[in-house]
Amino acid sequence: MFRRLNEALPELLLGIFIYGIVIQLTGIWFVEDKLLYSSGLWIGVITAMAMAYHIALIIAESVDTVDPQKAKVRIITKGILRYAAVVIVFTVTMYYDLGNLVTLFIGVMGLKISAYLQPAMHKVLIKVTGKGGGSSDETNTMEREVKM
Repeated sequence: MFRRLNEALPELLLGIFIYGIVIQLTGIWFVEDKLLYSSGLWIGVITAMAMAYHIALIIAESVDTVDPQKAKVRIITKGILRYAAVVIVFTVTMYYDLGNLVTLFIGVMGLKISAYLQPAMHKVLIKVTGKGGGSSDETNTMEREVKM
């Protein structure tokens, strides 16, 4: 399902999840309130995964749009709504004391970390499984080959 939307999306989501596990295992030993640390982190990881899915969905919809001006407006509008949703997640987490806001932020940053590491993860997954999704490195390589 995710691969149909965007070939790199499953690897991006896997990267966010692995990032969450690494942060969980390394940081849990250094905090006093382990429950708030963990809940904040995993709320952030889930938020990052939702953001990644939403971004892929909006890109797919925008590519299918015939009018480029409409696509641009859609991307901007949905981007603003996505960040408003993140602000709401932070606000609800703070108001109801559901988790640590710092670890929530660290969890959301998993989207950025995973995006940077996705090409490397793609190469590792191809070596391990013999198959994988699309990678931004492959797209750039294919574009260079086409131009030559």
